[in-house]
Amino acid sequence: MSGDVQVVWSPALLGYDFGDGHPMAPLRLDLTMRLAQSLGLLEGPGVRVVGAEPASDAVLQTVHEPAYVAAVRAASDGGAADAARGLGTADDPVFSGMHEAAARVVGGSVAVALAVWRGEAEHGVNLTGGMHHAMPGAASGFCVYNDAAVAIRALLDAGAERVAYVDVDAHHGDGVQRVFWDDPRVLTVSVHESGHTLFPGTGHPRETGGPAAEGSAVNVALPARTGDAGWLRAIDAVLPAVLRAFAPQVVVSQHGCDAHVEDPITNLDVSVDAVRAAVELVHGLAHEVADGRWVALGGGGYAVVDVVPRAWAHVIAEAAHRPVDPGLRLPEEWQAEVVARYGRRGPARMTDGADAAFRPWAAGYDPADDVDRAVRATRAAAFPLLGLDPEHD
Repeated sequence: MSGDVQVVWSPALLGYDFGDGHPMAPLRLDLTMRLAQSLGLLEGPGVRVVGAEPASDAVLQTVHEPAYVAAVRAASDGGAADAARGLGTADDPVFSGMHEAAARVVGGSVAVALAVWRGEAEHGVNLTGGMHHAMPGAASGFCVYNDAAVAIRALLDAGAERVAYVDVDAHHGDGVQRVFWDDPRVLTVSVHESGHTLFPGTGHPRETGGPAAEGSAVNVALPARTGDAGWLRAIDAVLPAVLRAFAPQVVVSQHGCDAHVEDPITNLDVSVDAVRAAVELVHGLAHEVADGRWVALGGGGYAVVDVVPRAWAHVIAEAAHRPVDPGLRLPEEWQAEVVARYGRRGPARMTDGADAAFRPWAAGYDPADDVDRAVRATRAAAFPLLGLDPEHD
């Protein structure tokens, strides 16, 4: 297997743009890739930057209903919005060229996933992807097409028998779970803020998969205001055990960074340092359980200057096996770009100064702790279905 990493990037991907004032600002991607370039992460041996072509209708329709794809095309070509299909809502306003822009994101995720499967790259990164809310027949939550689900479907069609999807976005990965709800070949693991306090209102521990795939969905629903220690404890208490039990051939992960304390639309209190630690954990597990086959996607993250570029530059660095020192000062050329656009400097360093320490689950369960109760609910619901002991594994 090649040790290379393929990173999807092209300025054409900035065309996924819902307009001024929308949280899903393409500038967050532009600043991320400019930072990665300034840090030297897109150059050197083993890193290949690849463009993305729009996925064909046939590829999109491996997950999405033909009528929905037709509706997206019609709306993006000047036709009427279709609120019944989520098109033309406040979350997903219609814009010119929407179909092509969203299909290009899918094309990038499918291409790097297949490159990883074929051994042309060890890891693949598409930070423009991670559109995990899109449903087979509707747009939802800033997501028009579900690139993660289409990429996983492409892996299955190419011969993969077990694919694990790991989602650490603050929002539940509901669209991917819906697509593979009754498919035992796909394990979906989502660690997110509870649906009782955050969109989309799903992802409760009792959601464990359909009749033909019981145990294929694992959901950790965390209380609002969970910080680094609880967030990392929850991930560590669930993810390694279920991935080892499932033994996937490929790990596809979604690294939305909207769990950060500064994110404007969520209620978790996580640092960039914890986000970086979670990326390291997922990367290590991909090497342990899937021979290194790892596809890392972006997702949510709406602190455009102060969080997203640093968090996602760490994703690229980790995938390239060239981790960035958290204490490193952000390059002046990147700061100049931020000043030109925002009239202020961005964060000084690649760290928030947090130690991202947590108490391992093996240290004991605390019934008075809200996070521990959430974790225990997940382990009790999902672990037995995967042949695991919820008290000890």
